[in-house]
Amino acid sequence: MKKTAFSSLNLRVLGTGAALAASVALVGCASTQATHPQDPYEGYNRSMTRFNDAVDDALLKPVATAYKTVTPQPVRTGVTNFFGNIGDLWSMVNHALQGNGEQTYNHMVRFTTNTVLGIGGVLDIATEMQVPRNKQDFGLTLANWGVQSGPYLVLPLLGPSTVRDTVALPVDWQANVLGDLKPISHRNSLTGLRLVNTRANLLNATNVLDGASLDRYALIRDFYLKQRDPASRLQNDDNAGRVESYED
Repeated sequence: MKKTAFSSLNLRVLGTGAALAASVALVGCASTQATHPQDPYEGYNRSMTRFNDAVDDALLKPVATAYKTVTPQPVRTGVTNFFGNIGDLWSMVNHALQGNGEQTYNHMVRFTTNTVLGIGGVLDIATEMQVPRNKQDFGLTLANWGVQSGPYLVLPLLGPSTVRDTVALPVDWQANVLGDLKPISHRNSLTGLRLVNTRANLLNATNVLDGASLDRYALIRDFYLKQRDPASRLQNDDNAGRVESYED
């Protein structure tokens, strides 16, 4: 049984790595029209952004809009809290890998408090207790270890990233505690719910972006790169929580 689980884990890692490698290969073949020092693949990135936006407009945004219309706000808040609580566990691990004892403790308190007192994380008791959340992932851990971000990269369906964050994605995905949930139908249902709920939470933000007269692509790129820079995050801790929206 352990051997089967280990084999399944290896297959998922290999599959993820192959998909990411294919994306990088496409970038290498794409023409560039760089106007930003961290965006040498701008031609490819703009094309992939248009593709992602088309998929979003045709599928994800309408589903998220319907979900927001029929689902009461308290229910949506509970769903957001539940997945946020799961994320706190991985943030705790990454803070520990970065040697940040205070934040590791804070996120341990957040996870245990919300899991026990918050009915599995549906209620965000820790925030009410003013225990701060500073979301971290393995890409930010690599940054903390001194790994440079590399060029900006827009991934198919996943959106904004960098070479460093793309390399870190398989680790983040394998750390998802819901990844091995059985039966598979339950895991897939929760994954779909998380995706739709997150998109619904971002409807107002994306509507503002859609109505902006600025270069939408450049606006998202510049904000993403700033949020993924550890130095910028330290200068303004209030921005740290916003990274979750970009990653999702």
